[in-house]
Amino acid sequence: MTELQSFNIRKAEPTDVPAIMRINLNTLPENYPEYFFRQIHERYPEAFYVAETEGKVVGYIMCRMEGGISNFGLRWVRRGHIVSVAVLQEYRRQKIASKLIANSLKALETVYAAKEVILEVRSTNHAAIQLYDKLGFKRIRMMRTYYRNGEDAQLMAFKLK
Repeated sequence: MTELQSFNIRKAEPTDVPAIMRINLNTLPENYPEYFFRQIHERYPEAFYVAETEGKVVGYIMCRMEGGISNFGLRWVRRGHIVSVAVLQEYRRQKIASKLIANSLKALETVYAAKEVILEVRSTNHAAIQLYDKLGFKRIRMMRTYYRNGEDAQLMAFKLK
């Protein structure tokens, strides 16, 4: 783990997409084409953040909005969807992911009027599940063979105020 003097959380810019894609390729098995990152940034820029230190992007979170049946009651709601969040291995365990998520949750609620936020996480990604539990996400259901390689996902949801 790299010792950080400090890191900055800021809204992503279009020029950050190559660095975000490198982080995605180096940390997650789900990789997206460039247009996907750019499209989400273009549509939901207020909830797309990066973490940087010494001018280097070391983590990101990208979210989108959608509608659906609430995970906290039978009604239709506007909800945020955390599509992807990642931090380079050597910068983990320094609360970067927590701060990225906190910034996005706030933007999803205040800018995009989300009532809740959902995400999917690999059932084997115990560190991420532990983080989401700690942040107040609720485990909703197991999604069998959700990922391309057949791995299961845990659907988790967070109720906004």
